[in-house]
Amino acid sequence: MAQKILLVEDDANLGSVLTEYLELKGYDVTHCADGERGRTAFDEREYDLCILDVMLPVMDGFTLGRHIRSKNTEVPIIFLTAKSMKEDRLEGFEIGADDYVTKPFSIEELMMRVRAILKRTQVQPALLRGQNYHVGEYVFDSEQRTLVFGDEMRQLTHKESELLKYLCSSCGLILKRSDILKHIWGDDSYFNGRSMDVFVTRLRKYLKNDPNVQIINVHGMGFKLTVVGAHSLIQK
Repeated sequence: MAQKILLVEDDANLGSVLTEYLELKGYDVTHCADGERGRTAFDEREYDLCILDVMLPVMDGFTLGRHIRSKNTEVPIIFLTAKSMKEDRLEGFEIGADDYVTKPFSIEELMMRVRAILKRTQVQPALLRGQNYHVGEYVFDSEQRTLVFGDEMRQLTHKESELLKYLCSSCGLILKRSDILKHIWGDDSYFNGRSMDVFVTRLRKYLKNDPNVQIINVHGMGFKLTVVGAHSLIQK
């Protein structure tokens, strides 16, 4: 069955070219010309990937991205934009973007990113199967992507779960930034590095209720998950 892509792009020429190219590559594409139509399309159908322009009429791409994330924490999102400011890229990653492509771009480059993201999300369930951790007072179920503290349960995104699982698998050891980026993001580019910092900050916030659990930034090297005292990390 063809993988389904939601493309929300208000430039008629670019939207038409991207739709035709993606369909030629075997994808089932739904093209919408504004954010509101994109929201409606997403609510009516399940998608394997969303490609969203940032500067959209009616509803901008970031607002649409937040709506998508409120409904689905797992579907990958690629933002397209003519903006190149770091603040805009970080806002996209904060929403939960998997990638960010600045216009002008080559269709071949976008295609490579689409393939890489879909490949990672396809294999993710097999990688996470049966991996459960007690992280201090937290219970992390990497198959269900849930983090439980007492009576509170948080649903994690793909990236959040991948990152926490990778840290748990090497608890107490320093993981190099480049190794984390290549393992989870696919490459160690500058903007992927900034995205990773955003996700580390999120995980620290999620784990703040247990002071014995810390994600330590080892200057010039990378990150280390530590669980001290009686509150050890146990893999089930």
